[in-house]
Amino acid sequence: MISAQDRNQHLETSAQSIEMFKAVIDGGTYEGVAACFGLSRTAVERRIKSVAVQLTQVVGVDGLREEGAAFVRRLRINRDAIHVALEDFVPMPPISGRPARVLSELEVEQGAVRIKGRASRTWHDLALYYLMFATGLRPLEIARLEVRDYLNADGSVCRESELRAESAINGKVRPLYFSSSRLDDALNAYFRERHEQMHGLGEADSYRGLKPRSRLFLSATGVEYVISPNGGPGQKRYVCRAMLEIYRKLFRYADLRGLSAQSARLTVISRMYERGADEEQVGAILGIAERSAVRELLPRPKPTLAELLDELV
Repeated sequence: MISAQDRNQHLETSAQSIEMFKAVIDGGTYEGVAACFGLSRTAVERRIKSVAVQLTQVVGVDGLREEGAAFVRRLRINRDAIHVALEDFVPMPPISGRPARVLSELEVEQGAVRIKGRASRTWHDLALYYLMFATGLRPLEIARLEVRDYLNADGSVCRESELRAESAINGKVRPLYFSSSRLDDALNAYFRERHEQMHGLGEADSYRGLKPRSRLFLSATGVEYVISPNGGPGQKRYVCRAMLEIYRKLFRYADLRGLSAQSARLTVISRMYERGADEEQVGAILGIAERSAVRELLPRPKPTLAELLDELV
């Protein structure tokens, strides 16, 4: 069961989600609604689609099926029926303590060992694998990284970097930390391979001889992975299909139950919680503006009262 505090917070969040939902089906855009509520476009779209799907599942909307709930045009066509269905509807609260696939440190390392033994581009692939667990970045964001994001001009690792707005999926700058020795080792070896293959080379005395604006990861032929539009007219969505395919391959090589980009992000959240982080700090790293959205991904474990009061004096 969820606590009274969590339930009240859920009701407040649900009421806001429903107001945003109504605004969109009445003609508002995701961008406009996001500006009114002080949220990101992505957050608004996610919450509206969640309400729409639950509404079709729990109450039912005349003329609208669940698969149509993801399309604004279909929602607006059924606007009147949706307003009727919303009258007594409250979105379901999240299930407390739901299972989530968080990988242990041992599992992550076992996956790396298997990748090392199976991958044809060993260091390129290992660096990609470790990077996801070290930063929580999404595949598209990883594809957009440049050498200058990871290295300082003198060749040292930029431990406290930032994900540039043009690289972030939500278009907002956020902190980016490179603090993994395993990732460093893999990238060091990969950079040596790039030099041997003459891929993305720059001035010898800066950025370890690589072009600072060269992508951090290049294809086997030394070209950038293609990033293409993914969506209808006016939608600023993109996809790097080659990077997605590489990660699918790496997940198969790692041979770990439930391994995916999402489980890697959950693992990052779990590790941060273990070190005392709160939802705001996790959100800052993962690019999630709302604390409630972080909790939906992976609720922060709370100690019992007995644990809090044990041996206070």
